[in-house]
Amino acid sequence: MVLDQFNLDGKIALVTGCKRGIGKAMALGLAEAGADIIGVSATLPQNGSEVSDEISNLGRKFYAYQCDFSNRKMVKEFLDKVKSKFPQIDILVNNAGTIKREPAAEHSDEFWDEVIEVNLTSQFIITREIGKTMLENGKGKIIFTASLLSYQGGITVPGYTASKGGIKQLVMAFANEWAASGINVNGIAPGYIKTDNTQALQDNELRSKQILDRIPAKRWGETSDFKGPVVFLSSEASNYVNGEILLVDGGWMGR
Repeated sequence: MVLDQFNLDGKIALVTGCKRGIGKAMALGLAEAGADIIGVSATLPQNGSEVSDEISNLGRKFYAYQCDFSNRKMVKEFLDKVKSKFPQIDILVNNAGTIKREPAAEHSDEFWDEVIEVNLTSQFIITREIGKTMLENGKGKIIFTASLLSYQGGITVPGYTASKGGIKQLVMAFANEWAASGINVNGIAPGYIKTDNTQALQDNELRSKQILDRIPAKRWGETSDFKGPVVFLSSEASNYVNGEILLVDGGWMGR
């Protein structure tokens, strides 16, 4: 039956940036489909987090880790720990990210370096290292969180735009090399979603109206809108989907 293809029972998923927002929703969606979750965020507590409690209440296991993705040494130490404890990770969701807002003429080297390290370099390293084991096993699912700014230039976020453009290219680069080995590499590009990162836009009456006027769906996205897409790209239902970016934007890019 077709619904059986979406079943993730017995799978282990590593989700970065899962403490809140879109990452938390994706972790919950994967758990609802049957997967146990390895969660990692910069400030994720070892016990008692909201995401941990909600996943445990679903009857799934949750393993919490902390990692500062701007620190390459810490990223590699995290990878050593997680690969030692979990010799097989079935699903990798690269969702962790940061954004620094400053006009291009004032955008500092420090802002640029931090955003590129967190949003692009760390995700390349994590994918490379987790992917090695997937290659040995001949299967795996990898999902990156891209952005509308993988397609558009944005304003006052040059580092973020560069990093998300790079993510789109990384998805295709990994997919080109690994698709024949049974590994599906794809991405999800969120549109305007109700999260902490967009609260200022939501609160700005003029900007919020301008945004909603352009979205065919006429609403801001909810974090729960990402449960279905991430389950699809993590499941057997997407076995012939490679190197794609799935837009979850209410039709924004269709305009």
